[in-house]
Amino acid sequence: MDSTSKHSPFCLKWPWDVHNQNPKTHLPCTFETPWLFKPFKNIGSGVFNFIQNISKPQPLSSKFHFQSNGGVGQNTTLKLMKKKLTPADQAEAEQSALASALASGKEGTVIEFYSPKCRLCNSLVNFVNEVENRNTDWLNIVMVDAENDQWLPELLHYDIKYVPCFVLLDKYGRALAKTGVPSSRLHVVAGISHLLKMKRPQHK
Repeated sequence: MDSTSKHSPFCLKWPWDVHNQNPKTHLPCTFETPWLFKPFKNIGSGVFNFIQNISKPQPLSSKFHFQSNGGVGQNTTLKLMKKKLTPADQAEAEQSALASALASGKEGTVIEFYSPKCRLCNSLVNFVNEVENRNTDWLNIVMVDAENDQWLPELLHYDIKYVPCFVLLDKYGRALAKTGVPSSRLHVVAGISHLLKMKRPQHK
């Protein structure tokens, strides 16, 4: 009995994997899926990961490897998605959109912090676009790529630790509220609706 066997009293191993042992490993034994079942294992893992990604909030990563596109509201954003922007250009476009929104004098502005990798964020694009179109007389919605490090001061200021996250500002740019940690698409939709009720003009 070697020293590694002390860590586990039981070890499961396929008979045909005897020749695949690695003497340098620190584990008591390794388990390798038989070649016949590997395709099923890969498919199962892919489906499981897809379900997990679409139903859970996306934590912000510590490194930023990708680019997205910003603009004034969802309509302009969708148009700019066809173009490739550098992170600096993208941040500039998003900052310009936010400045424009606040300068418009409308009662409310919602900043949507998102990530291009977040499936839940992507699933909300049409809904957020419809919300903006229905409330365009008093509301602006500006998308902000939370993975772009140029937005780090805002991420710290609004304490953004997850995406999607929606922050409601008044016409003076003061933050009033934000949505909580998203547990599902329905939860996020309910959060957005709550934000709108807080600032929607009473005559509507």
